[in-house]
Amino acid sequence: MLDRQHLVFIREVVRAGSVTAAAERMNLSQSAISHAVAKLESRYGIKVWHRKGRSLQLTQAGEYLLRLADRLVPELDHAEQVLADIAQGRRGAMRIGMECHPCEKWLMRATGPFLAAWPDVDIEIRTAFRFDGVAALAAHEIDVLVTPDPVNVPELEFEPVFDYELKLAVRADHRLAQRAFITPEDLLGEDLLTVPVAAERLDLFTRFLIPAGYRPRRRVTVESVELTLQMVMAGRGVTVLPDWLLAESAAGLDLARIGIGRDGLGKSINIGVRRAELATDYLQGFLEIARRVGPAEAALAPACGDKW
Repeated sequence: MLDRQHLVFIREVVRAGSVTAAAERMNLSQSAISHAVAKLESRYGIKVWHRKGRSLQLTQAGEYLLRLADRLVPELDHAEQVLADIAQGRRGAMRIGMECHPCEKWLMRATGPFLAAWPDVDIEIRTAFRFDGVAALAAHEIDVLVTPDPVNVPELEFEPVFDYELKLAVRADHRLAQRAFITPEDLLGEDLLTVPVAAERLDLFTRFLIPAGYRPRRRVTVESVELTLQMVMAGRGVTVLPDWLLAESAAGLDLARIGIGRDGLGKSINIGVRRAELATDYLQGFLEIARRVGPAEAALAPACGDKW
């Protein structure tokens, strides 16, 4: 019989790169994993993998079992945690994934009110911005996805909770500081400071620069908003951030914000959940709180081209 242990072993071996490495990570002997996989292969008359030098290459059956493991193991792990929480009189944990750096800043406004309103529900936050949030949501690895880029997937539901506009932030004495908006060619001679994700995931590139056939002089990736703004103030480059995030993080800095293109570059923060679970009471509670904690600071920010 195929059981969870087989799936866990296959998943860990693939993640670790070898049976030996997986055994060390799981505090098991190498023979224990090899024996379990060998029994599975014998029972079903298949091979899970072939050795190719020092590495393992999955067979067709192995690829299928890995996909099955990636889908079921996280769900079973979560189910065990939920049952343990229920046994202790709790509702479990709501696992939230985020696909953008600004999402984390905004989310911190919602977590406090949610924890106060739902004392029997915990929150787990996944802040790995490079992960595929939609796939994780569909695979039950997370329960909520906070993203600026909703997708049309039948089993998922995305709801926008607030709109915002991307702005170029420059030092007050920068050559572009007095402009109401920039054009793509304005960034040709600039060092652009961005979060460390692929350019294909940045709206400044996909909706503004690439369609016009332009690129900045250089792209520099920076992990934190605070460091990015310090670098802008030091004349090390320019950056593009949500207007509300600039209003919050750049207060007191001698910066100017400028529109992206004549019509601006609008976005929205969206909350994604699995459609089958949309009626869950604490998910509905989170959505209601999310709608209320939009960035009020953005409305008080100075007009385009003004200083902070």
